[in-house]
Amino acid sequence: MAKETHEFQAETKQLLELMIHSIYTNHEIFLRELISNASDAIDKVHFESLTNRDLLEGDDNFEIFLEPDKDAHTLTISDNGIGMSREEVIENIGTIAKSGTKAFMEQLKKAKEASENGESNTDKELIGQFGVGFYSAFMVAEKVTIETRKAGEKQGTRWESTGDGSYSIEECEKEKRGTTITITLGKEFFGDASEENYTDTYKLESLVKKYSDYVRYPIKMNFTFEETPKDDEGKEIEGAEKVKRVELRTLNSMQPLWTKNKSEIKDEEYEEFFKNQFHEWEKPMEVFHTHAEGSVEYTALLAIPAHAPFNLYHTDYEPGLQLYSRHVFIMDKCKDLLPDYLRFMKGLVDSPDLSLNISRELLQQSRELKTIGKALEKNILKALGRKMKNKREDYEKFWNEFGKSLKIGVYGSVYSGMDTINNLKDLLLFMSSKEGKLVSLKEYVERMPESQKKIYYGTAKDKATIEQLPQMETLRDKGIEVLYLLDPVDELCIEALREYEGKQFHSISRGDLDLDDAESQEVKKETEDIQKKNDDLMKDIKEALGEKVADVKVSARLKSSAVCLVADEAGPSLSMEQTFADMNNPLFKARRILEINPHHDLFTRLQSLHEAGKDSAEFKDYCDLLYTQALLIEGILPENPVEFANKVAKLMAK
Repeated sequence: MAKETHEFQAETKQLLELMIHSIYTNHEIFLRELISNASDAIDKVHFESLTNRDLLEGDDNFEIFLEPDKDAHTLTISDNGIGMSREEVIENIGTIAKSGTKAFMEQLKKAKEASENGESNTDKELIGQFGVGFYSAFMVAEKVTIETRKAGEKQGTRWESTGDGSYSIEECEKEKRGTTITITLGKEFFGDASEENYTDTYKLESLVKKYSDYVRYPIKMNFTFEETPKDDEGKEIEGAEKVKRVELRTLNSMQPLWTKNKSEIKDEEYEEFFKNQFHEWEKPMEVFHTHAEGSVEYTALLAIPAHAPFNLYHTDYEPGLQLYSRHVFIMDKCKDLLPDYLRFMKGLVDSPDLSLNISRELLQQSRELKTIGKALEKNILKALGRKMKNKREDYEKFWNEFGKSLKIGVYGSVYSGMDTINNLKDLLLFMSSKEGKLVSLKEYVERMPESQKKIYYGTAKDKATIEQLPQMETLRDKGIEVLYLLDPVDELCIEALREYEGKQFHSISRGDLDLDDAESQEVKKETEDIQKKNDDLMKDIKEALGEKVADVKVSARLKSSAVCLVADEAGPSLSMEQTFADMNNPLFKARRILEINPHHDLFTRLQSLHEAGKDSAEFKDYCDLLYTQALLIEGILPENPVEFANKVAKLMAK
């Protein structure tokens, strides 16, 4: 097939522009990215060859080879991995639609602004985090050439681009499977005078040690030396011309870090390992390195990342740990080791008790895997519990990044059972009305007054909105602590919990508050008397509002506000109704109850209008205005804003 020229996808062009015009200062990371890609390609052919040995074509000496050429000003990175077909080259190199490019661009803009302000340099984090590593080659390249042949296929493919917005692609002959990337270096990236000379073997060796020492395949390179010949006694021969000697060296240690004793490993080594192996570009929040022997033997090296990935809760996020048997790679994303609420964990498990040739289907039923998974889950939760108790500030940092996962885990207990609730309930934190800080359920219950029988919570998008709710008035006056649920998943989590240490959860916007102190009981009795005396008024307000409300009541909870809207005790709350509406599920409706403050001047006005005639337009307008006011307080827009505005204007004009 003849050479063809294609245009890059629009977003890829943007990315290449950024790379070529070098908004990055840390150019050297291109080598780490290309080595990491080569390692992944070898992983793939290794895994595929477990069921199809023919793919190896008689070559199972996996390696990555670096070849700098000072004369040609090139650096070549070769691997004998899986390789790519022509279609895969176009899909994987010509387009990066699957790589989170839009999010990358947004983060890049923020990073550039931060860098200009002297706040931080996040080049390394961004390139790896969004899967655009290959394109980092254009930071140092005038031209990039790829020659690749997919394992099991006969025809090779050559791809070439100068990063000008287009690339050429054609067939080529390639003897061995795998991929060879040749970078024709830009003028500032070669030669002895250059500060960043990527044809210097010692420079390349130091970069491999720095970034790729734990890559599990040998990274090799030839070193050339000029030496004076020696005689039989090992002495240099005087006057003899120097001869060149080529020595092939393996640049990386390849010793799996997890096989070393913990006491021998420095924090910096763990940090570099997770950067290289799992593309974690910041120091992990916490590292778990465990070895267990018993019914099942295994070593685990896990980490809680410093930050949650941007797509952690998206469907395209793939959780799971790497799986090894006797240091040999089995699987990349094993989802069956940890529960989904620990999806943020990164790391690997190595066990001699797992079979190399086990299928994914059998792996799901593996007793050994379940035993390992249970032990890891237990260890992680214990560590989080200790952090919460002994290093509260650190735990709150963890919570701000990954707390949502634990709350989703509690909500998911509907399917996974009570064990999940028991495991997670004491790790939950919620913002509180007490000092505006995060509190645990245990802390809340321990400081409850004896007369308080329930755990109260309010829901809204921010704490300021909850604090302004009319429903907060009585609780605030009595000094009763209220949990602020600010994320839609919070209320779902609370609903799944139902209670904590015998104390039921109670929304301040649902049903009666059920306060048991003497003053509250007195107010309750007074309210019941007012309700009876104004029974006809309440019925007629409900009739005027029709199906908008399930009931209208005299309120025992309001102090200064005229009105509020609450949900019936048995059904969903108003905030839950809004959450499901946002998810395009408008059928999930709360039974709305309008509560009116009998001590507010408006109540007296309502009584007067009612006595004048319940069918009057003015009485009906007042009823509708009160209901709409209650909606707005809850953050719910009226169905007909224009009608509401006209009624307010009409009232103001009187």
